[in-house]
Amino acid sequence: MRLLGLDPGLRKTGWGVIEAESGRLRHVANGTLSTDLALDTPARLAQLYEGVAAVIERYAPQEAAVEESFVNKNASSTLKLGLARGVVLLAPARAGLKVTEYPTNLVKKTVVGAGHAEKAQIQAMVRHLLPLAEIEGADAADALAVAICHAHHGATLSRWRAYERAADLGRP
Repeated sequence: MRLLGLDPGLRKTGWGVIEAESGRLRHVANGTLSTDLALDTPARLAQLYEGVAAVIERYAPQEAAVEESFVNKNASSTLKLGLARGVVLLAPARAGLKVTEYPTNLVKKTVVGAGHAEKAQIQAMVRHLLPLAEIEGADAADALAVAICHAHHGATLSRWRAYERAADLGRP
C-alpha cells in the first residue's frame, strides 16, 4: 500500500511517500513544501493546498497520515499551525483518501522507541528504516516518520474502527 505522511506547518510542510507491503517498507519520495512569506495567510494556505494536491496527484498514495499539532505557547503561531493543519487534512480528504492523524509522541515512539526523541534521532532512524532514501531535511524526515507510523498502526486502527462501527450497529 502506498502511504503519504505529512508534517504540517505554514512555513514548511514536510511530505513523504512510502510503500508498505508484507511488513516491508520502501521509500518512494519525500520533500518539503514552502510557502512564500511575502504573501498573506490565505494565499499561503492556497499554496500549501496546491502543493499537497500536486504531491497526491504525482505519487497516487492510497492513504494519508498527518501528525497532530504541537500546541505552542505563542497563540498566533498555534493558530497559524492549526490553519495549515486544516489545509493539510483537507487536501487528501478532497482527493478521496482516508486520512489518519497521529500524536507526535506516538510517531516518535513508533520510529525511535521514545516518545520524546529529538529530531536528529528521528532522522537517524528514518535513514535506518529507509536506507535508500535521500531525505530532504528535517521536515521531510518527520513526514516519512508519520508514514512509517501509519504503516505500523494503520491496519490495527482500521480493524478497531470497524469493530466500533459494528458495536454501534448492535453487532458484536
